[in-house]
Amino acid sequence: MSVRNSKSFRNFLILWSGDFVANICSGLTAFALGVYAFEQTGSATSVALITLCAFLPTVLLNPIAGVLADRYDRRLMMILGDGLSVLGLVYILFAAASGAPAIWQICLGVGISSVFVALLEPSCKATITDLLTQEKFAKASGLVQLAGSAKYLLSPLIAGFLLTFTGIETILFIDIATLAVTIPTTLFIKKGIAKAERNKQSFFKDFAEGWRVITTNRGVLLVIVMISIATFYIGFVQTLFMPMMLSLTDAKTLGAVESISAVGMLISSLVIGMVTITKKYVKQLIAGFALAGLFIALIGFTPNIFIIGGAGFLFFAALPFVNTSADVLVRRNIPEDKQGRAWGLIGILSQFGFLVSYAVSGPLADDIFNPMLVDGGVLSGTVGRVIGTGESRGIGLLLIVSGLFVTVLAVCMRKVKAIRSLEDDAK
Repeated sequence: MSVRNSKSFRNFLILWSGDFVANICSGLTAFALGVYAFEQTGSATSVALITLCAFLPTVLLNPIAGVLADRYDRRLMMILGDGLSVLGLVYILFAAASGAPAIWQICLGVGISSVFVALLEPSCKATITDLLTQEKFAKASGLVQLAGSAKYLLSPLIAGFLLTFTGIETILFIDIATLAVTIPTTLFIKKGIAKAERNKQSFFKDFAEGWRVITTNRGVLLVIVMISIATFYIGFVQTLFMPMMLSLTDAKTLGAVESISAVGMLISSLVIGMVTITKKYVKQLIAGFALAGLFIALIGFTPNIFIIGGAGFLFFAALPFVNTSADVLVRRNIPEDKQGRAWGLIGILSQFGFLVSYAVSGPLADDIFNPMLVDGGVLSGTVGRVIGTGESRGIGLLLIVSGLFVTVLAVCMRKVKAIRSLEDDAK
């Protein structure tokens, strides 16, 4: 039986259920470690450093993992990535059991996990293509984002509650225990689908071929470049939202605000998952970017927690439309037998902006933007009169600037003919 004949939305849902649980538990760990780092140091740089260490190895290794996904059994790659990634969590757990773990120990632990997580994403994306027909791509993308939204919707609320009476050790243990769910669901998919015939040419030829697949389609390449630029600005939200909020409120309220904000992603993902969208992906991509940028700016505009929560809700609501549009446009324009190596390279190219953002966001906030908007700062008498002054208002200004640049990027995207032609090329 061929992989094509074995396509099944039911099998996709089984794989998705494991991903849903994994996202919740990894979100618990990310939230708890971020709160711990800020409480220990009072510095946005320490939070950004942990985020960078959790992200950098995965992104850098994605191209290699993508080639492996096309050469070997994709389900096996996912199982290995899942199983071995807990080694870093176990290291942090032991460090926490011995006393308060240092920031460098947390960075080392999340870095170790990230090395093995790299095996997951290209294999998972390629497996979804294996399982489904083109008509199901948008619906699957919506459901995948629904699972991803769990780390923003449920995890902060649960983690904020748990941290009121327990420590990071309990949360790390919960995250490690998810192996009892994720590995069996992947094993079921592995058993239910025959192994595809993989290309046996050299590793470097596979890598080069993946590069050619991306670069020879100008529309695909430009979408990836635009997304990379946008992720640079969106990365400031991911790293600096927590320090900004913790200077205004406590961890429990932060968790509640993050969860309420993420309801926007939940609703949008459900809509995309339930309604089959088959066209106008380019317009959806541009509109999503434009709105996301405006809502990022609104998050930074005020220290009012209710307005921040509302703007966060709208920002998260825009993201699934961006992600689904980009995902479908790229997926439809890449040959199926080259999906793994292509997604591996797309991972590093499209998320390069995150890497730069994570590296510079902490110093930008702590050393440049925040000092400008404290009482007596250079901008306290001008910009400060509009957006307020205080410990975190510099982060607010940085988010305003970032959001406006994302909106400008969306306007520029409208004028790129190669991107607009992607829908016609896929027909």
